[in-house]
Amino acid sequence: MAGMKYLHTMIRISDPQATIRFFNLLGLKELRRMDNEQGRFTLIFLAAPGDESAQIELTHNWDEQGYGEGRNFGHVAYAVEDIYATCQRLADAGIPINRPPRDGHMAFVRTPDGISVELLQMGDRLPPAEPWASAANIGHW
Repeated sequence: MAGMKYLHTMIRISDPQATIRFFNLLGLKELRRMDNEQGRFTLIFLAAPGDESAQIELTHNWDEQGYGEGRNFGHVAYAVEDIYATCQRLADAGIPINRPPRDGHMAFVRTPDGISVELLQMGDRLPPAEPWASAANIGHW
C-alpha cells in the first residue's frame, strides 16, 4: 500500500474575519493565504503552533450568500506516494473515482457516506498516464 500523509480538512466559510478570530481564540495561527481572483475565492490555512502538519483549510467563496446546514464541510485531504497506484487500488475495490488524477497531481473520491476525500501526489506531479490521462469525470465533486 502506498504511503500517505494527512494534509488538511477544508471547510467553507462566509465571514473570514469572524472565523479566523474564532480559530485564533482556539489557539490556531494562520500559516498562509491564497487569493484566486479568477476563481473568486480565498484559501486560508491554519494550524496549532508546533503542529503545523495538521491543518484546517478555510475556503471563502467571495460570492457565496451563506451555506445551508452541511454544505460548509468541504473535504479531507491526504498526500499519497503514488496517486495513480492509490486510485487504481480504490477503483479495483469498486470505489468510483469522482475526479480522476488526469494531471498526475490531484484526485477526488468519496466515502460511502458521501464525504469528499482529496488525494494529492507527494512531491512533484507525475507525468500523465493512462487510463487516467483520458479518464472522464464520474459523478460530481
